[in-house]
Amino acid sequence: MPEGHSVHRLARQFNDVFGGAELAASSPQGKFAAGAARIDAHVLESAEAHGKQLFLFFSHDLVLRVHLGLYGAWDFGGDRTFTGASSIGAPRRIGEQEEAGDDSAEYAGPPEPQGAVRVRLVSAHGWADLRGPTSCEVLTLAEAAAVRSKLGPDPLHNLPGDREEFVRRIRKSSTSVALQLMKQDVLAGVGNVYRAEALFRRGLDPQLPGKSLRPGDAAALWDDIAMTMADGVRDGRIITTELAERPSGRGVGVGGVGVGGVPPSSLDGVNKGDSDNKAVPVADAHYVYKRNGLPCRRCGTLVAMVELGGRKLYWCPGCQRS
Repeated sequence: MPEGHSVHRLARQFNDVFGGAELAASSPQGKFAAGAARIDAHVLESAEAHGKQLFLFFSHDLVLRVHLGLYGAWDFGGDRTFTGASSIGAPRRIGEQEEAGDDSAEYAGPPEPQGAVRVRLVSAHGWADLRGPTSCEVLTLAEAAAVRSKLGPDPLHNLPGDREEFVRRIRKSSTSVALQLMKQDVLAGVGNVYRAEALFRRGLDPQLPGKSLRPGDAAALWDDIAMTMADGVRDGRIITTELAERPSGRGVGVGGVGVGGVPPSSLDGVNKGDSDNKAVPVADAHYVYKRNGLPCRRCGTLVAMVELGGRKLYWCPGCQRS
């Protein structure tokens, strides 16, 4: 399932290529014909993401809400002015496919729909096709606000008070922090990858009850998630390892002084300035996610995996102790 950073990239793309444009809306598949008719021939004023949900606001005060779920994806195309990602969503890719629009002076509009296209949006310069979403509906402004009110704070908005609200929500329950991070009413946008990686990066036991999480640790967890998800928006993929801890980097172990003699404190924020993240190999991108049975990058303990709440949880028993 696309995590929050992908949906924020979607919102940015809709604003870039469709913002302020009148859109023709249709449902080639036929299942969303009534909904498409409600927004057809209206101007897209803005697109916003909240967690894993996308909200498209139209000029007549109606909102298209989309939750991609496990199988949903948007495909895009258009003329030379229509640039950005050509596909965002499932099936999961290593970054979105990026390509420029059609450079031909004879752009003739979108191609014939391929497969079960739930919604097609078309402007004078390009098109977007939605397939396989978990949710797709047209709402009033009040209905959209009601949906968003049930979601937890979004680390990619990181508004004043969001961190404190997250700390309050995760610490009020005895449910494990690992389970709570996947609850969208606690924290909006985090999925299985960011959950595993954030808990590892902060050295937190996934089974620690929320009530036992110290306020400072909860606040630091929020900050780390906000930072790594912002990197995901920038890079179009999830990379949580620090440059110095990748085999292609300096080989430094943050748990102590590494082979290059670089102290752990010097590694803070090194990933923020790494402009080559898109080229990071899959094997170097994560600390624990899908690395079960492999040595931890920091302590050498074998990374573990267990089923928790119907999802696979990855962690290091050596680094993440109560």
